[in-house]
Amino acid sequence: MRLLVTGASGFIGTNYVDYYSRQECELLNLDIQAPLKKEHEIYWKQVDIMERELMAAFSEFQPTHVVHMAARAECDESTTVEEGYSVNTVGTQNVLDAIKATPSIERVIIISTQYVAGPGRLPEHDEDYFPHTVYGQSKVITEQLTRKAELDCTWTFVRPTNIWGPWHMRYRKEAWRVIKKGMYLHPGGKPVIRSYGYVGNIIWQMNRIFELPEDSVNEQVFYVGDRPIDIYEWVNGFSLKLREKPAVKVPRFLLGSIGFVGDVLSKMGKSFPLTRSRYHNMISDYLTPMDKTFEVLGEPPHSLTNGVEQSVEWLTKVGWE
Repeated sequence: MRLLVTGASGFIGTNYVDYYSRQECELLNLDIQAPLKKEHEIYWKQVDIMERELMAAFSEFQPTHVVHMAARAECDESTTVEEGYSVNTVGTQNVLDAIKATPSIERVIIISTQYVAGPGRLPEHDEDYFPHTVYGQSKVITEQLTRKAELDCTWTFVRPTNIWGPWHMRYRKEAWRVIKKGMYLHPGGKPVIRSYGYVGNIIWQMNRIFELPEDSVNEQVFYVGDRPIDIYEWVNGFSLKLREKPAVKVPRFLLGSIGFVGDVLSKMGKSFPLTRSRYHNMISDYLTPMDKTFEVLGEPPHSLTNGVEQSVEWLTKVGWE
């Protein structure tokens, strides 16, 4: 296998390169940013998928397998797809053009997102799009461009859920830091069900897509992650490991009141960790159709406990600053 990955210098990409650096394959990461891990620089070539140099990089490496994960992934509702997310649209078209111009390619995985279908209901089919963020809108276009590209190779969409694990730099600075300090307050009442995914499991799932027969994965969509859970289980797992105490549950009306105070302070130009918008997000379910993933790809190897342990081990090693 000659594996080319776009955008493998970030969180998921770092774990992906870790996995494939231990396999028998030639590996190339095309990314505008240097890898998070210095050891990965031997696999890195600085390439912007928005520039013409992308085509030359494909031609020179002659990959047999491609994973396209280069994207702007954070949610920014102050912009538009055209102004803020062109790397997800124009950049994807450039990658698709490079794939079509490289006859050595046998299989392709295009990374999309669960946000192509927002919360509230499950999508009725793969092209039942109802994004609730600008980022999600941009990934709808990613998928539409891929379907129109008429690729000659086997291609598959993966839609990551809420992915977590080592090298998640934002969680280290935000969620895990708040939990470690004992400042996290979980809404009481009925469970909040979400689809989360330990990064080690989605790497395993993506590898399975390359391993399985072409007819079982070609032009298919797989949500990648773990089975939906009460998110208190996730939070409490980290709380017990980081501070040896369970996460605190509080009445919802109290959290809502705190969120109201946060709104007032925000209007005054002051930063506050909880607003009404964030509160509503905390109490909202967000389910994704995972059954097909487990039926076709199988059960992933890592438990929640195992994922928490590996994440905390990484946090201990790299520190909090």
